[in-house]
Amino acid sequence: MSRVITSTSPQKPSDVVLETPALTAPEVAAAVLRARAAQKGWGENAMARAAALRGCAEGLRARSAEMAALITREVGKPIVEAKGEVARAIAILDYNAQAAIDPIGTVIPPTTPGYLMAVREPYGVAGLITPWNFPIAIPVWKAAPALAVGNAVVMKPSGMAIGVAKLIEEIFAQSLPKDLFQVLVGGAECGQAIIEFADVISFTGSSEVGAQIVAQAAKCGKPVQAEMGGQNPAIVLPDADLALTVAHLSNASMSYAGQKCTATSRIIVVGDDARYKEVTDALVAGVEKLSPNDPATEGVLVGPVISDSARADVENAAKGAVARGGKVLIGGAPVDRDGWFYSPTLIADLGPEDQLNQEETFGPIAGVIRAKSVGEAIDSANSVRFGLTGSVHGRDLEATIRVAQSLKTGMVKVNAPTAGLDFHAPVGGTKDSSYGEREQGKEGLAFYSFIRTITLGAGSRRFE
Repeated sequence: MSRVITSTSPQKPSDVVLETPALTAPEVAAAVLRARAAQKGWGENAMARAAALRGCAEGLRARSAEMAALITREVGKPIVEAKGEVARAIAILDYNAQAAIDPIGTVIPPTTPGYLMAVREPYGVAGLITPWNFPIAIPVWKAAPALAVGNAVVMKPSGMAIGVAKLIEEIFAQSLPKDLFQVLVGGAECGQAIIEFADVISFTGSSEVGAQIVAQAAKCGKPVQAEMGGQNPAIVLPDADLALTVAHLSNASMSYAGQKCTATSRIIVVGDDARYKEVTDALVAGVEKLSPNDPATEGVLVGPVISDSARADVENAAKGAVARGGKVLIGGAPVDRDGWFYSPTLIADLGPEDQLNQEETFGPIAGVIRAKSVGEAIDSANSVRFGLTGSVHGRDLEATIRVAQSLKTGMVKVNAPTAGLDFHAPVGGTKDSSYGEREQGKEGLAFYSFIRTITLGAGSRRFE
């Protein structure tokens, strides 16, 4: 008897968005075979790929309001962010439609008469394993470059975002050849089978699951990239514009209930006691404005966390921090209403080595840390096992650049929120945050293709 995957709305848990059987390993194997057959023709015509991806963009553009509403319903993303995510997915498709007809190689001087070329080729079938928190942007930023360079795609979405994934599949089916892009719903068996049968693997999710996927893909000899967790620091220098910085940090840490890998998790304040109090008071006032509410309501920035277990994780993190001497500056409790709401929470008086400041909670909670010097702030920022992104806030350009260059992260923002990425720039982290090549931009295209070197000899016949 097959297991059933059920997706429900986090703001109204009684609302079942979609229910569907989980695929078994043999069913995944059959889907990959269909994708492999569809890929043969797809990989031969770059102009056709470009036109089809433009069609996908137009199809999504025509149904953007429907998609945004479904994202809000299924994963609790505030509607303003859901609309932005759909717009970003459309931009990614437009970008990769053009990328499909980019040059694919180089001509190299040969050692003998003739030509020597290095040409990029698709692997065949790309297996994608995607999370729930960006249910269209992340699938599209993986699938679009994979398709652009000539691969077919099989995608396993999170069980908490299957409604959005199936709508993506429906929209793409209007422009792509049959079986070229398939959504495969399932649990661990489905994910493991994708790794076994696909040719190139891309994952976004937790570092624990990511490590397992990397190990399995490596054992199978498959190229793999994994984008995983973050415990992202924001360093507030003594001369930072307080109003601007607080606006950035409040939103970066608490919007979408903090459920972003790039959310600000640690706010490191440099300065004396007076400066620390000035910054923390301003942060409390900023976070206080972000009251959790129905994410479908315009103007709301904080909705629910994704599930009851996710809310329990946040609650346990806050309670544990207080038990270890942490001081709750604001929040620290569930919201008494239907759905999995938790109040945006700032906790101070814990050192950088505390569990709250070391491990990702993935919710609306952040630690505020004191630093007496810039050097101490940098050491604090770099003290975790993650290295996804970070931010530096200050007026002195030289100081902000020096600090930014000292952060051991794959991405750094200066006077900007840690959250938020440009769709055409490479994305990725260091340490336990990432494995393999970068995503998005030219790097994303490169990951889904390999280089074939071709030698064309001129032979030995002389001209008559």
